[in-house]
Amino acid sequence: MVKGISRRVIVVDSPDPKLFEQAIFIVKNDVFSQEGVTSQQVLGEACRIARSCAAAQTVKTPAWRRVPFWCWIAGAAVAAAALTAWLL
Repeated sequence: MVKGISRRVIVVDSPDPKLFEQAIFIVKNDVFSQEGVTSQQVLGEACRIARSCAAAQTVKTPAWRRVPFWCWIAGAAVAAAALTAWLL
């Protein structure tokens, strides 16, 4: 839907292109009329928010998947040796 109102927008490229292509921020009309607010500060805040959202969306692998495969094999060998010793 198109309205007859002009808006200021900030388009930030995604820090993680696997999830998002771009983030679009619509800037309030009165933000630049406040004292001490510069366009660099607004742009920096938009970039910070985009980075934090992308970082929050990353999926951590479970702890058992981070253990190397050879550790699983060594653990199985130790368990088999302990079971054999217990049965004898």
